[in-house]
Amino acid sequence: MYIAILAGGVGSRLWPRSRESMPKQFSDVTGSGRTMIQATVDRLDGLAQMSDIYVVTGRRYRDTVLAQLPGIPPQNVIVEPSGRNTGPAIGLACVHIHRRDPSGIIALLHADHIIQDAAAYRAVLRQAEQTARSDYLTVLGITPTSPHTGYGYIKRTGEPLPVSASLPVYAVERFLEKPDRASAESFLADGSYYWNAGNFIARVDRLLGEFARQLPALHRGLEQIGSSLGSGQAQEVLEEVWERMPAISIDHGVMENAQRVAVIPLQAGWNDVGSWDALEEILGADSEGNCLVQGETLLVDSRGVIVSGGERLIALVGVEDLVVVDTGDALLIGHKKRMQKIKEVVERLRAENRTDLL
Repeated sequence: MYIAILAGGVGSRLWPRSRESMPKQFSDVTGSGRTMIQATVDRLDGLAQMSDIYVVTGRRYRDTVLAQLPGIPPQNVIVEPSGRNTGPAIGLACVHIHRRDPSGIIALLHADHIIQDAAAYRAVLRQAEQTARSDYLTVLGITPTSPHTGYGYIKRTGEPLPVSASLPVYAVERFLEKPDRASAESFLADGSYYWNAGNFIARVDRLLGEFARQLPALHRGLEQIGSSLGSGQAQEVLEEVWERMPAISIDHGVMENAQRVAVIPLQAGWNDVGSWDALEEILGADSEGNCLVQGETLLVDSRGVIVSGGERLIALVGVEDLVVVDTGDALLIGHKKRMQKIKEVVERLRAENRTDLL
């Protein structure tokens, strides 16, 4: 099985730890001592050799990928000329792997997700590989733990598929957009809906066939890029073709109307770390509800705080429900229930041309 890790996002919701110059996937957001992309590769141990792992990223992050993942062959770092959503990014990974192994299995994963139970995750990926060999496009469905309205959902059919499986595998009935609260609550109660984390496993030729059927213009561009690989014109062709590619997600472009799609439920402590308050769920809190991620912290009569510090001591006195993030050149302090407002901070900094902080 080949692994393609998508690592091109910016992750501005975790500013100031995550920035355009160093997005969250290249940062140690949880204080584990490993960056998110390093942790992603760590939990693949036993599933794939480093030579079979590819990373799709932006040109400004290529050297960062190689520095953080020294075991990855340089030719396995696939550079997008610009961000054009997950459809072209995944297609680009497919043509590289198809050139090497046309019927190989590709697992499309994300560099900025947390998985707390790596063994359970590996077991599901092994089952997904086996299911993909039976000609299914396979998606991992996160078993929901709350009526979350920030994720898309996957609805499965009632009975497991008649495939050789050590874990349950279901046919996908449909993909759903992010729901309202009432719908999310009904999905949770129903038990046949899963969060869509964007993890897909398929035979690479099968996936490219869906591109050809549903996104013929994008597929023609991929064919041009693929034909040029290994030649002296590969970069020139990539640059020329890429900007004509439609910017579309793999979900909308391919998966929603794909044929023979299967879902495997995953319960492994998944989290996309979409905001600072998510760290409470990942890391837990002490008896006072405090989540101290990293750095030296001194708390006096303070409860429900999340602190991600750096080299200097952070002392908090008589406060509640705050997020405090100190990166040396920037200090974020805000109510943990209003962390969605961080995007306004980033927008203001961009408007003021504070590129040093972005």
